[in-house]
Parts: sequence; C-alpha cells; structure tokens
Amino acid sequence: MVLTASTMLPLGTPLPLAAMEEGLRPVIGGGIEGASLAGRPVLVLFLCPHCPFVKHVEAELTRLQADLAGKLSLIAICSNSTASHPQDGPEGMAAQARTHGWTFPYLHDPEQSVARTFRAACTPDPFLFDAAHRLAYRGQLDSSRPGGSPCDGRDLRAALGAVLAGRPVPEPQRPAIGCNIKWHPGAEPPWFGA
Repeated sequence: MVLTASTMLPLGTPLPLAAMEEGLRPVIGGGIEGASLAGRPVLVLFLCPHCPFVKHVEAELTRLQADLAGKLSLIAICSNSTASHPQDGPEGMAAQARTHGWTFPYLHDPEQSVARTFRAACTPDPFLFDAAHRLAYRGQLDSSRPGGSPCDGRDLRAALGAVLAGRPVPEPQRPAIGCNIKWHPGAEPPWFGA
C-alpha cells in the first residue's frame, strides 16, 4: 500500500461525460448516459474492493446513497489494474456492492482512461460536480482514517449541502488520502509518485 493524496483537479473542470460514456463498463446499476445526468449534480467516487481506506468509508457510502436518493447522481468507478489486483475486477466489485446494498452505478475502467481524465490518484477519490457539471469539490470524505474514529463524511456532506443549495463549496478543500490507484505495469501517469 502506497499512501497517496488526490491531485486536486482544478475547480470548475467540466464533467468528462464523453470519456465516461466511452471508457467505462457497467458492473452494477447500468452504464452512463448523459441525458440521465442532465441538470443534476453528480458525485463520482473512485473506489475498489480491496483498499483499507475504501473499506473504512463503505458504511458511509451506503448512508450517502440513502440520504441523497433523488437529489443527485452517484457514480462509482474502479480503475485498478486487474493484472496486479484481480480482486478489484468486476466480480469483486459486484460482491462489494451486494455486501453494502449499493445500487448506484459501479463501473469498471479497464483501460484506466477515465482515471487519467480525472487525474484520479487514490481510493477513495471523490469528485463532486454541480448541476451545470462543473467541479465544485474534490477531496476527503472527512478527516477520519482506518483504525481511528468512524467515517461520518462531514467534509463531503458539507460540500454536498452547499451544491444542493446552489451555494459555493467552502474552502479549504483538503485532499483525499488513500491507497494509490494500481496502474497497469509501465503505464503510470506522470503525476504518479510525484
């Protein structure tokens, strides 16, 4: 495990919908269709089944799914290489979703092209886009870490509250911390290990 911080993609970056429609393969909850996302905030989460940081936030993600139903679109993506981490492939993703009752789309990024577009670096790595599909928040769910206090998602929930109310998300936004995305051997992006 390499402890990694998110790259903090610039605020205002547009949701890369075309890259998502083309590069992602549905595992749970169907694929991505731009028409179904129109006019709604979108929360994109880079996750994987094996990461202890993701395991630490799984219960909070289940609560978020229930609390946000009908208010925004929640989408999870697993971009880890199955060459090095076969447990992070579609079977492991489907088992993880079943265990936690997740019904939101959980999509596989086999070529890691979507992770590159987002400059995703770790798991979990959240990206919250407003109703105009501009990046409004990227960073940690909260300051808890595995082995410490339970995750309550307070930082992400504050950002969600602001976006749903049409207000700017308060600063500062702190980077997410987690395990690095497991890149295909020899295909690490320039920001990996930076």
